[in-house]
Amino acid sequence: MHALCRAVSPAIADCELSFIGREAIDAALAQAQHLDYISALTRLGVSVTELPAEPDLPDSVFVEDTVLLFDELAVLTRPGAESRRAEVDAIAPAVQAVRKQVERISAPSTIDGGDVLRIGKRVFVGLSQRSNQSAIDQLADILKPFGYSVTAVPMQDCLHLKSAVTALSDDTLLINPDWVDAAYFKEYQQIRVDEHEPHAANVVRIDTSILMPLSFPKTQAIVEAAGYAVTAVDVSELQKAEGAVTCCSVLFTQWAI
Repeated sequence: MHALCRAVSPAIADCELSFIGREAIDAALAQAQHLDYISALTRLGVSVTELPAEPDLPDSVFVEDTVLLFDELAVLTRPGAESRRAEVDAIAPAVQAVRKQVERISAPSTIDGGDVLRIGKRVFVGLSQRSNQSAIDQLADILKPFGYSVTAVPMQDCLHLKSAVTALSDDTLLINPDWVDAAYFKEYQQIRVDEHEPHAANVVRIDTSILMPLSFPKTQAIVEAAGYAVTAVDVSELQKAEGAVTCCSVLFTQWAI
């Protein structure tokens, strides 16, 4: 497995926020935590390409929002926050190096990669403050020739769909049903986050291993009890920027097709 990551901007304290209050962010600590995150990916067998920091783009460490990487092609997004749209052009050269076919969501539609959950050939997209129906329709048209189905999923009280639900395996999800209707995922087994850790549903699946934040020990115990090997990393400063572990990497399994 491979990953594209980007170093933390020194301006991360100026990040966009929607559902949490602004706190002081220690940029140096955020950079150190991000390096630990990359080290964890590497230990789990991921080959990481780290792109340089973008000093003028505070949220640019959250590369997931800028591109959707499928086996057959890449789709450059159009983020919902206007301040983040320059991040797409910044990552485009790296994307073109790993995918021969690159499509792009066009204006006025908007979509963040954090709203896109792919499980096999099924793609779920959150209808959020950052992603709208017209972008979901564009994505469905782009992916239809490759056999993907795209489903729009209403959500509430959180930034992205993957704040509320992510995949632990091809048939099991980790979910916070207070933020998304679990009925949209009725074909899958569902493991609920601990009620005192509402943000804990965002995890990274790497083969049979799970990468998740250190700050959710109760949910970590639930996931481990279900038979998953968990690697926990401290991303506390990135969480102050409304980030999570999926945000900081774009994972893919094949190169340049």
